[in-house]
Amino acid sequence: MSGGTQAAVKTGRKGPTKRQLQEWRQGYLFLAPAVIVVGVFIGLSALFVLYLSFHKVNLFTDTYTFVALDNYKRLFTDEIARKALMNSLSFAIVVIPCQTIIALVVASVLNGKIRGRYAFRTIYFLPTLTSSSALTLIFMFMFSVTGPINMMLIKMGVLPVGEGINFLNDPSFALKVIMVMNIWSTVPQYTTMYLASLQDLPASLYEAADIDGAGTWKKFTSVTVPYLKPITTYVLLTGIIGTLQMFDQAYIFSNGSGGPANSTLTVSLMVYRYAFGSNNAMGYASTVAIILAVVIMIVSFISEKLNASESLY
Repeated sequence: MSGGTQAAVKTGRKGPTKRQLQEWRQGYLFLAPAVIVVGVFIGLSALFVLYLSFHKVNLFTDTYTFVALDNYKRLFTDEIARKALMNSLSFAIVVIPCQTIIALVVASVLNGKIRGRYAFRTIYFLPTLTSSSALTLIFMFMFSVTGPINMMLIKMGVLPVGEGINFLNDPSFALKVIMVMNIWSTVPQYTTMYLASLQDLPASLYEAADIDGAGTWKKFTSVTVPYLKPITTYVLLTGIIGTLQMFDQAYIFSNGSGGPANSTLTVSLMVYRYAFGSNNAMGYASTVAIILAVVIMIVSFISEKLNASESLY
């Protein structure tokens, strides 16, 4: 029996007091604006997208033709959709582990007593403050045929003079350049999260490990990593959502085409092209968006379950 129920029984009351009712009304009143905003801009929008997925939509004539499950059937036979999904999954499979591991290692190093660590923390966080569009343009310049990366490879003797790699227009390199850019730009943010959590890690845990004769690597794997499990779960979940929804970088990189040869076409970019491009297929784009949301929820759920465990402290 809860404390509130026990108090009601002792005083002879069977329900909440007048003061409690007033507090509840005030609470719901404060929550109302947020609930309305979320309901209108997320709830109703999601329901409308679901409605569109069962229709063939023509935005020019403003007509909605019910097609039942035709859009879903088309999705499973669409080679472009399969290519976009594979690009998004391969992007996530490479980027998420790299950004998580690098951020964890860098945070552990910065948490130690190294010279200049405070200045390095400030400098290292700067990429997070730069817009994604600006970073994309910078990396496109760096990896261009006459850019710094090719010049460095030529000076190192890896490439012959005057024969730079066309990273931007080669299907085997294009998506990899976006991967490198995404890892470089997201690691500082996750490093900051890990570092903030490490500041609260009890020194007694490391002292106990020292008494047991644990070395640096053993303390990292047996103390640091388990303690950071909750943060790692958050990093993985946000990484999954961010990588599978990646749009702006691929759009700028390929000028909205997903090229070269659809090598940078992601699911989000595909949704944009079908919805607002020359295809005029808003209903089909809504179907792809729903499937993407389902995939993100499934992958996030699996990741959370695999990483779910109690922290050390």
